[in-house]
Amino acid sequence: MIAIVDYGVGNLFSLKSSFAAIGAEDVKVTSDVGDLRAAERIILPGVGAFGDAAKKLRSSGLAAPLLEEARRGKPFLGVCLGMQLLFERSFEYGEHEGLGLIPGEIRPISEVIPAGLKIPHIGWNALHFTNSTCPLFVHIKEGDCVYFVHSYSAFCPGEFVTATTEYGADLTAAVQRGNVYGCQFHPAKSGSVGLNILRAFCELEEKSC
Repeated sequence: MIAIVDYGVGNLFSLKSSFAAIGAEDVKVTSDVGDLRAAERIILPGVGAFGDAAKKLRSSGLAAPLLEEARRGKPFLGVCLGMQLLFERSFEYGEHEGLGLIPGEIRPISEVIPAGLKIPHIGWNALHFTNSTCPLFVHIKEGDCVYFVHSYSAFCPGEFVTATTEYGADLTAAVQRGNVYGCQFHPAKSGSVGLNILRAFCELEEKSC
């Protein structure tokens, strides 16, 4: 079973519909800790502000179980704001603590992109692999386009970055640390490329961090 975490933030049912489109039937939108423990794979979605999402995740009682399941080696994917929550902290409207599964922090893209480019960054952009062996990329190719909507980006050691996208500067598009993966873009809004990334996620096996 694939568990899509419901903590009050995220486009949950578009993700579930995307899995249905690739024939993955055992997918559950859930806020139940028992489901997270029983799941073979976990997806942490998210849209909105980091601080609010982190607060909701902790107040729901789901943060600690999610950390436990990720550290057990279960395939774990953060999407959009869900990816940002994987990091140690964010500086979106203050400073907020993340899950700390990947070293690094979330900062405004305005720090690195040229003045005059629109924020948020919205639209289709190409993926540039910095680690082409990332298992999520097995069914896609360098230069494939995916759909972004974000004003903040992950800044982290390059060893954890698996893909970037160019928007006046190279921005982190995807990350991996062991069994923990993140996509800044929205696979569910990224057509066949996004579906192929979700298909690859379905094929991942549990491994130690």
